[in-house]
Amino acid sequence: MFDSLSGKLSGVFDGLSKRGKLSEADVTEAMREVRLAMLDADVALPVVRDFVNKVRERAIGHEVLDSISPGQAVAKIVNDALIDALGGAGAVPLNLSATPPVPILMVGLQGSGKTTTSGKIALRLGLRERKRILLASLDVQRPAAQLQLQQLAERTGVGSLPIVPGQRPVEIAKRALDVGRREGYDVVILDTAGRLSIDEELMQEVRDVRDATHPVETLLVVDAMTGQDAVNTAQRFNEAVGITGVVMSRMDGDARGGAALSMRAVTGAPIKLVGTGEKLEALEEFYPERVAGRILGLGDIAGLVERASETLDQEEGERVAKKMLAGKFDLDDYASQIRQINKMGSISGILGMLPGMGKLKDKLGDKELDTSIFKKHQAIISSMTKAERKTPSIIKASRKKRIASGSGTTVQEVNKLLKQFDDMSTMMKRINKMGLSGMKQMLSGLMSGGGPGGRPGGGFGGGMPRR
Repeated sequence: MFDSLSGKLSGVFDGLSKRGKLSEADVTEAMREVRLAMLDADVALPVVRDFVNKVRERAIGHEVLDSISPGQAVAKIVNDALIDALGGAGAVPLNLSATPPVPILMVGLQGSGKTTTSGKIALRLGLRERKRILLASLDVQRPAAQLQLQQLAERTGVGSLPIVPGQRPVEIAKRALDVGRREGYDVVILDTAGRLSIDEELMQEVRDVRDATHPVETLLVVDAMTGQDAVNTAQRFNEAVGITGVVMSRMDGDARGGAALSMRAVTGAPIKLVGTGEKLEALEEFYPERVAGRILGLGDIAGLVERASETLDQEEGERVAKKMLAGKFDLDDYASQIRQINKMGSISGILGMLPGMGKLKDKLGDKELDTSIFKKHQAIISSMTKAERKTPSIIKASRKKRIASGSGTTVQEVNKLLKQFDDMSTMMKRINKMGLSGMKQMLSGLMSGGGPGGRPGGGFGGGMPRR
């Protein structure tokens, strides 16, 4: 989402880094570029002005002007200002400190992802907080909206308020809280109706529900892909009904990112959660410092580790690692590793969380990283027998034809997979024979610019014996 802004800011810092010292004119020119970059990213004009003024005041200082690395110094100032603009360091959790059942009111325009987000929050609170959740749809405008939420409740394993035809939103909300009290629910999530645009009828309906239920949290769901319109929507809802937090859906999209930077300054309400995909598990807490780091190309290692710990099967990973080191890695293990990678999300998304990967993505241009090879490999392995997956060396010409036909691939693609696996197995055996001291020697050679064993340009591919 922030690729364009990130690239332009990196260009500004690279330009400053080439200068020995910064003059006031240098800072003025850099801030002009930053202002244009932020406006192009769809950041609200008042937010841009305030941001640039803050950075300029901090940048035109003795400690920066005399800095050995002025580009890094200004980058640090911009990083701090970005964190401030996004709401300050640290995630703002959902407020559940009230007498159960805690009412959470979900508001937003139609199509913003409000109903799906309600299901995501229910799943998150159920798994992480061990809360009993009741989902209730107050949407009597959109056909099958109540049925959609009921199906989401079944998928997430939480409670769903029975549908009573003909009831109005306020009646449904009161009944939901009554059921929540009687049946011992901890949280009641009230999913209100949306409209294609903001109108007084919608706002009055939300106000009536709010007054009847006194929600602890009123969460506005906005689609990050709508850019500046998302900020305008947030401002209108905040003025009309008051919001305690924002949930930004589709943060994994390719919008320009300005809505996230503008949201806190315009509404005063923090971004609490962000949707990062279609799956119900794809909901994350919003950490301003992590987003700022990704914008400036610093990565988000903490977020990557967190995602890995949540999605990856640690026991499976350890089992495969032991087999690899023992030289007993087979195609079933390789398929297991592909499944683990797919759980982490898109490869581009993972790369975006690594420091310095922004420039690599710039070099790729509009080309997306080709991950279709993983799907092909999974299909090929799935078309093999158990014995073939265990001992790939038995796969000869006739077997290759059968596997290619069964997986919808070619014999050449089957050969390529087997060759890559053969190279990987050879590598694991060599590492196992080296032991710890040999590994240290090899890494030392690589770090000093040579290949394995210190041979310049050796590389794993060139130094590997052919069978």
